[in-house]
Amino acid sequence: MALEDDRGLPLATGSREARDAYCDGVARLLCARPGIEVALQAAVAADPGFALAHAALARAYQAHGRGAPAREAIAAARACAAAASERERSHVHALDRVVAGDADGAFAAIVAHLGRWPRDVLVMAPCAGVFGLFGFSGREGRERALREFLEPFAPALGDDGWYLASRGFARCETGALAAARADVERALALEPHNAHAAHVHAHVGYEEAEDAAVLAWLREWLADYPRAGMMHGHLHWHLALAALALGDLAGARATYAAAIAPAASWGPPLNRVTDTTSFMLRAALCGEPVAPEVWHELAEVARCTYPQPRVGFADAHVALALAMAGEHAALARLRERAGGPAGDVVVALLDAFVAFARGDDAGTLRALEPVLPRHERIGGSRAQRDLIEQLAWVAMRRGGLDVGWRPRPGRPMPPGLRTAA
Repeated sequence: MALEDDRGLPLATGSREARDAYCDGVARLLCARPGIEVALQAAVAADPGFALAHAALARAYQAHGRGAPAREAIAAARACAAAASERERSHVHALDRVVAGDADGAFAAIVAHLGRWPRDVLVMAPCAGVFGLFGFSGREGRERALREFLEPFAPALGDDGWYLASRGFARCETGALAAARADVERALALEPHNAHAAHVHAHVGYEEAEDAAVLAWLREWLADYPRAGMMHGHLHWHLALAALALGDLAGARATYAAAIAPAASWGPPLNRVTDTTSFMLRAALCGEPVAPEVWHELAEVARCTYPQPRVGFADAHVALALAMAGEHAALARLRERAGGPAGDVVVALLDAFVAFARGDDAGTLRALEPVLPRHERIGGSRAQRDLIEQLAWVAMRRGGLDVGWRPRPGRPMPPGLRTAA
């Protein structure tokens, strides 16, 4: 009898040990639990010819920002796939395109694959979330496009915890908060230790302005989540955001120091750069003094992590750190090289950050005005991009200016920010 994965898909391995380690590693990857690479390495060791184990390991390496090992692992998957089933060859091909950074090729391969094997969620995963193929597409309307992409898979995956969390996030980002909450609560009931579902739960609470409830719930949930978990730093960023929204600057700074700051956090490089810089600007907007050496440290981390422009969301946060640190030569290089599908938005944000750093509220607004209606193009969540709206709001209030723009409804400005402005 052929061995199957946890979703009933047959696997081209005769080793039960490899199968069990593979399923364990995939489950950990989809729930952002520690031990992902160890489990998948054990699967490869038990059956070196197991193509899907190599491919999953490649995705795990990629998620942790380890490009060279990811490329080696996907090359091993390609080599093994010739002896695998048609589904596994298609699976490897799709993930190969993802690891290669071929967004168009990856999306085409994923759509073709899921048309035949809609329960293959590891192939679906690169499309989901705010950092995936939709998130970094640079498209206007990409949030709704992701929701429309995910919704039709409900008949095949309607009670799958990973799918429910992913669909819930897409619903949250398009304002369907009641449906999003139902999805994420069901996902957490199926797997209480799913860190991705916990993350979506925090987003739904943020959008509903239930900051005290988010703070209490996350503190309790995080008590059992190891520091080595992929989402540890970012979930603490949500804790800090809730504290800021409640006017607790001291509590927010304590959370930052303990779990978000460069020396304290662990997680994907993108989160480590964006969470640190965005928190520090939010604190500054709320009137919290930020020492110049802090901005210089964050600029150094950002520059070393992303020495070349990558994607709009990362580049915007690199620009923020550099602007606040006054590193104008590095900013000039970033401006020259910023490209990709959201490069124009990145340049506008860069100009806004530079103007804000020198106290020029009118210049900040001039740079922001064209991108305020379309900043979703850089990627990231609405909660993350609220930083842009908060910056515009403070510049308007502080400078006595009005460009006819108003913050999006439903999410109030933090009280500290209202006072500072």
